[in-house]
Amino acid sequence: MLSQPAEAAVLLAPAKLTLSLRVTGVRDDGYHLIESEMVTVDLFDVLEVSPGDALAVEGVGAGSVVGSGDDNLVKRALRLAGRTAAVTLRKAIPAGAGLGGGSADAAAILRWAGYDDLVGASTLGADVPFCVLGGRAKVTGIGERVEPLDVGGLLGSKFTLLVPPLHVPTAAVFAMWDRLGGPTGERMNDLEPAAVAAFPELAVWRDQLASATGRTPRLAGSGGTWFVEGAYPGEGRLVVSVTR
Repeated sequence: MLSQPAEAAVLLAPAKLTLSLRVTGVRDDGYHLIESEMVTVDLFDVLEVSPGDALAVEGVGAGSVVGSGDDNLVKRALRLAGRTAAVTLRKAIPAGAGLGGGSADAAAILRWAGYDDLVGASTLGADVPFCVLGGRAKVTGIGERVEPLDVGGLLGSKFTLLVPPLHVPTAAVFAMWDRLGGPTGERMNDLEPAAVAAFPELAVWRDQLASATGRTPRLAGSGGTWFVEGAYPGEGRLVVSVTR
């Protein structure tokens, strides 16, 4: 029998920022192997959990990009953990932006349910195991191997994000990486050339952030967020801090 929550709870689901990403190989089953460094930042989705069996999505991308059907990662995480609940998901992390929004939501449910099998969590997505643990970590394999790192001097570090109004699916970027023959990214992200090739308009937003900050932007994960170190507030930009 599926377990219900005894009482209501409010869960925070922080975004992740991928500081580096190398694609180290491709398994026989088509899954890509990675070596990555990720950190948690103070940009949160909020999940309100109570007894019942339903999902409502509000906020950024609700309905148009983030649906409430059975393929939503919140519902999939509940099934994986053997739980049912009524969940109201309030989105602040943009979908398809490489910031792990859906993965963060799934991880919040898994933490709430006491589910800590990272290999199992990786069946929901490559970023979910890191999001379960949070902080700072080296992530390898297909995302299921998470080696915590000392956040040290990175704690509180500022990064400026520019999130284009684009939905950049991870699968499409990896498929382009394959078609391009597995390029190596010049700015610590091997998926950057593939993301720009698949979605050329990303380059416009990269150049806009570079012009506004005088720094060379990097792509966050599979895209489409560009980021630079430091705080450069301005229209369309988000300044976030590394947290635990």
